[in-house]
Amino acid sequence: MAALALGMRYFIGVFALGFLLGTVSTLWLAPVVGDVLAVAIELPMMLAFSWLWCRRLLAGRSLAMGGRAIIGGTAFLWLMLAELSLSLAFGGTLATHLAALLAPAGLLGLAGQLLFAALPLIPKAK
Repeated sequence: MAALALGMRYFIGVFALGFLLGTVSTLWLAPVVGDVLAVAIELPMMLAFSWLWCRRLLAGRSLAMGGRAIIGGTAFLWLMLAELSLSLAFGGTLATHLAALLAPAGLLGLAGQLLFAALPLIPKAK
């Protein structure tokens, strides 16, 4: 149960920053540099924050790989649901959401999201 709660906290922290950076990227950066470059600029910041937030959430906890996988999987599931919900809220459809996910910028973002999900599996250096 603790792993599910940590997964939710991991998602919330990263999604909050992602929402902010994504808004800036979509409204101001992507129109200037293009979608793919905008994602490429945003992605390292998101992954660095994800790493730091993940380490903070896991600090002092002794979790087996299964628990860590639950954290990453839970966070990834919530992230995918939140992104789909935002797409639908802004007038998109499931088809347009999936098409955007399969476009070059979407695939780059998805690769970053899969790395985000895998970060809890990386053991802390001793």
